[in-house]
Amino acid sequence: MSTRVDESSFWAASRGGAGLAASKIGRSFLRLILVARDLGAFFLITLAVMITKSNVASKLMHPMMRREMTRAGVRLLPMAAFMALGLGFLVIGQTVALLTRVGAQELTGTIMVAVVIRELGPAVTALLMLSKIGTATVIELGTSRALGEVEALEALGIDPVHYLVVPRVCGMALSTFALTVYSILLSLAGGYLFAFLQNVPLTPGVYLSQIADALKWSDFTLLALKTAVFGGVISMTCCYEGLARPLTLGEVSEATTRAVMQSVVLCVLFDGIFLIQTLI
Repeated sequence: MSTRVDESSFWAASRGGAGLAASKIGRSFLRLILVARDLGAFFLITLAVMITKSNVASKLMHPMMRREMTRAGVRLLPMAAFMALGLGFLVIGQTVALLTRVGAQELTGTIMVAVVIRELGPAVTALLMLSKIGTATVIELGTSRALGEVEALEALGIDPVHYLVVPRVCGMALSTFALTVYSILLSLAGGYLFAFLQNVPLTPGVYLSQIADALKWSDFTLLALKTAVFGGVISMTCCYEGLARPLTLGEVSEATTRAVMQSVVLCVLFDGIFLIQTLI
């Protein structure tokens, strides 16, 4: 009798645990849909402001965009160079050495284009942009919102989206593209340097010609589009989390964490879409 009672309790607890897990998954999925809806609305608002106010206060907006490009691009050059050289030494150099060792040296260009130019270069640069500039954006805008500075701009008749969001979105999108190209070139150079130090019998001319033969015109278009999308997604998400809702100073750190997680998820989803388009 006690065994039956124990079995009944076990199955009841199992059903209860399964129901609780399903409920959590359902709430998480619903929360994801709501966030995607709100981000989509914020994107449309920002796009409308870009179009309708493209010539408004241009003498003020253009220097702000250049400042954001300097902050998101020029100041990240040393860190991007360090990560690119590390990527070249750890990934490209070892790959070239391994392909030479197994007699598949002719595949070097194809693998470099597929792994570095199409995937790792944009992804690593986007993570660098998110960790350095994206988090700073959430903190700046969230603090401004918590201190009432955003409401003060609205009281003065200044559109916060035009003044605070548009320069950051444009600057981060353009800087992500430029940094990605810079990182890819340094990665390829660092990879060949590692292969040269390993006495791999590969001349610079052959190395570059294999990469050039593997490149297609669609790769340049895909690289520009993907990096711009990554930069736009990161900037939009970080601006949204900093401005979309009233915040206190204590909630800024939580908003920063949400922005990072949402940016990573969205970048992975868009990268998957680009990958599917490439395969098709």
